[in-house]
Amino acid sequence: MALFRELDYGTPARTGAPVTVEIDGQAITVPAGTSLMRAAQEAGIAVPKLCASDSLEPFGSCRLCVVEIEGRRGFPASCTTPVEAGMKVHTQSPKLADLRRGTMELYISDHPLDCLTCSANGNCELQDMAGVVGLREVRYDPVKTHLAETKDESNPYFSFDPAKCIVCNRCVRACEEVQGTFALTITGRGFDSQVSAGQNEDFLDSECVSCGACVQACPTATLMEKSVIEMGQAERSVTTTCAYCGVGCSFKAEIKGNEVVRMVPNKDGHANHGHSCVKGRFAWGYATHPDRIAAPMIRESIDQPWRTVDWDEAISYTAKRFKDIQAQYGRDSVGGLTSSRCTNEEAYLVQKLVRAAFGNNNVDTCARVCHSPTGYGLKVTLGESAGTQDFDSVLAADVVLVIGANPTDGHP
Repeated sequence: MALFRELDYGTPARTGAPVTVEIDGQAITVPAGTSLMRAAQEAGIAVPKLCASDSLEPFGSCRLCVVEIEGRRGFPASCTTPVEAGMKVHTQSPKLADLRRGTMELYISDHPLDCLTCSANGNCELQDMAGVVGLREVRYDPVKTHLAETKDESNPYFSFDPAKCIVCNRCVRACEEVQGTFALTITGRGFDSQVSAGQNEDFLDSECVSCGACVQACPTATLMEKSVIEMGQAERSVTTTCAYCGVGCSFKAEIKGNEVVRMVPNKDGHANHGHSCVKGRFAWGYATHPDRIAAPMIRESIDQPWRTVDWDEAISYTAKRFKDIQAQYGRDSVGGLTSSRCTNEEAYLVQKLVRAAFGNNNVDTCARVCHSPTGYGLKVTLGESAGTQDFDSVLAADVVLVIGANPTDGHP
């Protein structure tokens, strides 16, 4: 539901010398290069938008974010207009309201009016913006529309409904700027412009890697998870960590009852910044799979069947077996091995268990084996065998030298 939508500033943050502008009578100081839209949002002034997102570079196609600037002609788009010292900007006026309603009226004239049965109902930016600009009627009765377009259901994880597309280009830009796959494009010209997954291809046969960046970027129900279409909107959201590789991507698990409806990449995740791969985004069926072990089980020997027990019995039994092994073979006979899929917190708890409870230092990680060459190289070169940089440091590097690996495949 819209309750889970994170605050979007419209355009990415910039770094530069401070610049002070006046927006709706309020003095605001932001870095040079910041868009008027973002400056306004940072001051708590929301400007209507559809094509803009702070995970994408400004595009300026929807024309809902137009503003007035004293001393300038016309109505520039606030997403593509950078701040300048001394600017006096107005985001609300009768003229701006008329322009925005007129623009929204054109969008809705070629859009299905099925909000009550739409899978995005309650979580649709187009629906929200229609309310924000005060649209109450559509006077146009176009001779030609896109309402009869055929859905593309080829992708196993999401549906593409071109009848609901407003050609805002956000999906195309997300595929290019966020994922870097370039699987989507805009084909045709004028009224015939539409999102396309390659040349006369459906999503499954295209270069699409099902990362979900396009679905995340879509402001309507054009691109929608099939799980949401089937189950409806979620009731609550829980922040969690992806259970696959050890990168540590952060997600918002949107849940209905005890069922996961969808996994949405967390914009505040330091490892993924609101993006993900196909596994974390869509391969979460294990959470409620009937074969998943939902309660602890123990057995006395390998030839006996498993029996379900409560947690107290399971922990007591495990502790007793550890003690029996150490009593028979000595303190150093047990240890712990962490997985590269563990979080830092889980790895910390394993080493604490080994040192505090087992009374030895027999703790290791599988990364020591698979990363022993890199660890040795770092130790010899830098004097430290662990990684010394975070993911974002790559963005500030002039040169990235990769030997014997393919990180774009290994960590897409």
